[in-house]
Amino acid sequence: MLEVHRTHRAKIRNHSQVADSLDRHGWSASKLWNVANYHSRQLWENTGEIPDHGDLKDELKGHSKYKGLHSQSSQRVLEELAEAFNSWYGKRKSDNRANPPGYRKKNYYDNQGHRVHEEHPRSTVTWKQNGIKHDAKNNRVRLSKGANHKAHPKAWEYILVEYETRPGVTVENLQQVRAVYEKAKRRWELHLVCKDEIETPTAPGTETAGVDLGICNFAAVAYSTEDADLYPGNRLKQDGYYFPKEIAKCDDSGGERATRLHKKWSERRTHFFHALAKHIVERCVEKEVGRINIGELAGVREKDTSESKDWGKHGNLDLHGWAFDRFSTILEYKAKVEGIEVVEVSERDTSKTCCVCGREDESQRVERGLYVCTSCEAAFNADMNGAENIRLDLNQSNSESSASLDEDRSTGWLAQPGVYLYDLSSGFQPQEQVVDCKP
Repeated sequence: MLEVHRTHRAKIRNHSQVADSLDRHGWSASKLWNVANYHSRQLWENTGEIPDHGDLKDELKGHSKYKGLHSQSSQRVLEELAEAFNSWYGKRKSDNRANPPGYRKKNYYDNQGHRVHEEHPRSTVTWKQNGIKHDAKNNRVRLSKGANHKAHPKAWEYILVEYETRPGVTVENLQQVRAVYEKAKRRWELHLVCKDEIETPTAPGTETAGVDLGICNFAAVAYSTEDADLYPGNRLKQDGYYFPKEIAKCDDSGGERATRLHKKWSERRTHFFHALAKHIVERCVEKEVGRINIGELAGVREKDTSESKDWGKHGNLDLHGWAFDRFSTILEYKAKVEGIEVVEVSERDTSKTCCVCGREDESQRVERGLYVCTSCEAAFNADMNGAENIRLDLNQSNSESSASLDEDRSTGWLAQPGVYLYDLSSGFQPQEQVVDCKP
């Protein structure tokens, strides 16, 4: 059996009865974030080290703000902060202007510039299994309160939430509940994470595909059937230009409009990744692929910095710090459901090695989108050459690699791969011709 997790969004039917309790827990999550953030910054300034979530838990588990949530909910806040600091630490290596995670609060000042009060946003609160009691029959869930919000320390109090999902959704094996405040709607909603067990799927076939991740072309996919697909990152690039500019126009970087723009930008990227992973997996099923080789993420981040300039300094930092990890995880999950194995392989020398004859020469990549081999005179799309080498896994001495390099193979499919462009309404659609991908 294969375990899969599905997230269902649910409307809260008794919102007026539980909104106040959810507000208090959302504010408690923000306060705990701020306390942990301050501690992490102090440790960084004094020692040059960033605490992980285990260190934060040991330090803060006796703090009054930690008791504003159920213990597992507090742990999740600390995990998110630790992840944010690690992401920032990776970005600062490329740009010392990258800022650490901010505080979750908004300050208000009087006419003389004196702060009169501060307001904490309603942060997302996550309840794990120990803090949940699910009544599937009546579509209700009991969410444990933090100790600070109970009538007395030993009271077994909870928030009883009645929910409504879209038609046809059955909520079973509930693993996690997230309360998310929608600013536009000015109300809370629940994200219900359920565990399903399905029969372990049989792989569609025994073929192998190679996936090369990049900047201009977000993904290049080569199949053993002498077929190839190219997925330009034009939509991500457009969003990477638009949203930072709009956010910069906001008077308050932590204000409502800036927060809304950040959220919309994140949602659009997430939708792009899910749509792309789904399309690649569907194509792999068609091609009877049982294994997907994908370039190691470390190799992606170390690609030529000239490519990164396409995204702008901060856009590229964000992409490298988050996008490739995120996409790889989504692809692996969707492939697993179809019985396809996803394996990370080394990207070393894959961009400068001819996938036809095996000649290694950095100068053969004559332009951003063109690879010309001076030995066998093959000419094809540079990203597709990398994808094919990843498919062959050239850094492993296997029989398939050796045999493929000795064959007299056609390169037309590598020179003119199928191109799929992303559209917000219809997903990925084929384009008849390969577009020029120069910066």
